[in-house]
Amino acid sequence: MTFSRSLLIASILFSFAARTAGAAPDPRVEAAVSDLVARMTLEEKVGQMCQYVGIEHLKEAAKRKGKVASNNDAIGMYPQMTFAQLEEKVRRGEVGSFLHVVTAAEANRLQELARESRLQIPLIIGIDAIHGNALVRGATVYPAPIGLAATFDDALVERLSRETARETRAHGAQWAFSPNLDVARDARWGRVGETFGEDPLLVGRLGVAMVRGLQAPTAAPEDRVLACIKHALAGSQPVNGLNGAPTDLSERTLRSVFLPPYFAAIRAGAGSLMTAHNELNGVPCHANPWLIEEVLRGEGGFAGFVVSDWMDVQRLATVHFVAADLKETAYQTLLGGMDMNMHGPGFFQRVVELVREGRVPEARIDQSVRRILRAKFELGLFDRPLVDEAHAEQVTFSPAHQATALEAARKSIVLLKNDAGTLPLDPVRSRRILVTGPLADTHAILGDWVLPQPEDQVTTPLEGIRQAAPAGVEVSFFDCGRSAQRVEPSAITAAAAAAATADLTVVVVGDNELRYEENDKTGGENVDRSDIELPGNQLALVQALVAAGKPVVVVLVNGRPLGSEWTVERCAALIEAFQPGSLGGQALGEILFGVVNPSGRLPITIPRHAGQIQVHYNHMPSQYFHKYVLTSSDPLFWFGHGLSYTSFRYSNLRLPARIGPGESVPVTVDITNTGPRAGEELVLMYVRDLVSSATTPVKALKDYQRVALASGERKTVELRIAHDQLALIGANLKPVIEPGMFQVFVGDQTEKFELVAP
Repeated sequence: MTFSRSLLIASILFSFAARTAGAAPDPRVEAAVSDLVARMTLEEKVGQMCQYVGIEHLKEAAKRKGKVASNNDAIGMYPQMTFAQLEEKVRRGEVGSFLHVVTAAEANRLQELARESRLQIPLIIGIDAIHGNALVRGATVYPAPIGLAATFDDALVERLSRETARETRAHGAQWAFSPNLDVARDARWGRVGETFGEDPLLVGRLGVAMVRGLQAPTAAPEDRVLACIKHALAGSQPVNGLNGAPTDLSERTLRSVFLPPYFAAIRAGAGSLMTAHNELNGVPCHANPWLIEEVLRGEGGFAGFVVSDWMDVQRLATVHFVAADLKETAYQTLLGGMDMNMHGPGFFQRVVELVREGRVPEARIDQSVRRILRAKFELGLFDRPLVDEAHAEQVTFSPAHQATALEAARKSIVLLKNDAGTLPLDPVRSRRILVTGPLADTHAILGDWVLPQPEDQVTTPLEGIRQAAPAGVEVSFFDCGRSAQRVEPSAITAAAAAAATADLTVVVVGDNELRYEENDKTGGENVDRSDIELPGNQLALVQALVAAGKPVVVVLVNGRPLGSEWTVERCAALIEAFQPGSLGGQALGEILFGVVNPSGRLPITIPRHAGQIQVHYNHMPSQYFHKYVLTSSDPLFWFGHGLSYTSFRYSNLRLPARIGPGESVPVTVDITNTGPRAGEELVLMYVRDLVSSATTPVKALKDYQRVALASGERKTVELRIAHDQLALIGANLKPVIEPGMFQVFVGDQTEKFELVAP
């Protein structure tokens, strides 16, 4: 290489901090990138834009089909190529990235192949580290994002994302396909569990926390990963609840609800972005220059690179039918702003042809390559492409990471109902406890984007309950089968008989999103449903247990909201555990027995049934002007709901009477713990624009804060409202701040203030 070794080392030590702060790109990195691009052939450039599936993953896929793959065999996913040919492409510098590489040994092997190439450009290896690096065996699995959202704890999410980055990098990957910034508005959609819920502010703040944790601006390059904000845009409100189905929304809604989290994460320095499966208002997101170039890059200032989602470039021809053939799909997606193709060798050949034919200028290719190389320099890959394989064992599932996972699980669990003080469990009244349900002793608590984990690293609900049970309490287990889809009638009858002899029953039901249990999945990616009741005949199990005449505590394990109206009405207590991760069973047991006081709040509204969709707390005033007949118009539980074993009183809400341009003002409120035990209260502040030129929500979250209070303790909590937070999307579809009166809500307290226009 012509640039000096010292220049290279200096450039890779550049951190994301400068870019996050809005500073100009580091000239040393730009010089190194320019030098490299100038000496690359067209094939080497296009190679940087191509991502392939990891070779060991491909061989494992062949093995599952009963074939032991050798290097000279054709690859199942790439039938026109052998394993040896794929390795040779890496040696020629015609591969820029891999995904589904789950061991440090394989990552090092692939990087060694890349070092044999003419320019020795390292690979960037991506992985779906959604809530921990959980596609790697032995990883720390944190609560699924929907559970993390229930914590409303930005600092905690940043910390666990920092830990995820360490585990991910230690295993040889440098790029996490996370955070998911979809704003979830359809409970039928199987991917709700990957999101931070229904509120744009919450999604944006937790997305920023995850970007900061993964990219770690102050850390050394070899100790951080590239974040990937996804999926642009609005695939979380499909027309029929199915993943990848069309999304048809007004630009006002896009700008009010779905774009703000992206703009927040871009300002935080997110280094990459993934587009969505769906078409948006008739234009597939993978070939949408308005979305990528005009809005996200132009308005938002996104400076990183854009990667396609799995096989979505070719789907422009095979699913959306906006392109006649695969060459046309490559052409459209390049003009739409795409930089890297995830999965598929045909992209390479067709892009080279498009440039040779003059349809795509090579300068357009240079744009993408520069963005990708810049990320590789900033990650320190040119200096240290290999990892210490022994280091991975030291970092993964470390005691510190386990402690964070347990804290997150404790804070993520939401107590939804607690009749007559059923919880915490009284060891005198409930000496004989029956635990049952198809998810009581399984790894379903880990959620989606997880591969099999060691048994001794996962605490199931049953194990956690047994661990937390005080002396003298007998915990028995009735195994009614471990299928979310199939609980046999005979098992239901036997479980009810066992419940009749117990003092109380804890039944664990819900969805199974484990992707390696494909035949029993009821949620997760591409597993959508037309209803949101408990799947299979789990409701019949709950009904039989209630009919046995003893109190029943229902524990829900799920990603998407489950609208089980009968269950809510008849159970003695209801816990929403979401998917609490490796130590979720321990956290659940501690909450059931009162060792931990529950403090989670719902980050998403739970409908009564699918007929209520769309239902979300920040609806427009006219949404419930008329009511449903024969059923309640209210959902089972609104966003923000969550109970505690103690009680809190709000008083003395105070804020300025006027908020002027450029101001960020304090809103203070006194909170007193009036109950018998210590607890954490989640303080949510909502605002309503009382009169506006376009309709605005009945209330919208503007700030939140957790506060810990001992019994009898009072604290003053300070929240903030910024002037520019009160903008709406005006008639020209641009943000506008209108003068007038606003109302603020904190707990049961409310006050009004005047907004002064710029």
